[in-house]
Amino acid sequence: MVVTLIIACEVGFWVLLALGLSLRYLARMPRTGAAVLLLEPLLELALLIVTAIDLKNGASADWKHGLAAVYIGYTVAYGHYTIKWVDGHVAHRFAGGPRPVRHYGLDRFKHELKLVLRTVLMVAVAAALLQGAIWYVGHDGDTASLKHWQMMSLRILIIHGVIALTYLVFPKKAPRRAASEAAARPQEKSLR
Repeated sequence: MVVTLIIACEVGFWVLLALGLSLRYLARMPRTGAAVLLLEPLLELALLIVTAIDLKNGASADWKHGLAAVYIGYTVAYGHYTIKWVDGHVAHRFAGGPRPVRHYGLDRFKHELKLVLRTVLMVAVAAALLQGAIWYVGHDGDTASLKHWQMMSLRILIIHGVIALTYLVFPKKAPRRAASEAAARPQEKSLR
């Protein structure tokens, strides 16, 4: 049941996101679209409640409960960022908004570092939820799976940190066209 709810929450996230942005930009109903987007956290609250009820009803703590905690942590850390990112792309594509910013060089590394901080938040939320579940199950129950998910989330953080460092060691270079446009902009300003 927990896995089904995780899948439903993920599908629901994207359905609400598509509906909210469609109302906002295609139907020209920005307030209604924003209201739909504000329903997103209710999905994670429902998942948290169902997971707690499942454990309370005597289900053994296993990988499903660990996955639910990591999913909630991910949504807390990246949910708003994902909505904002998609919103920027939809605004550009359908509402004449500015082109989303692309990051290169040291700027790309700084951007990746900010994402790593989001991953730290994800791991902290997941670890706290998992620890709460471990305490809830107690010494009598099998909590090895929950502890495994705590370690798994730390591995995710380490891998993400290493990937971010590669952008410092091997900086992503701007395409020639973007680099030549950026180089031309300061000269245009100096001519004015």
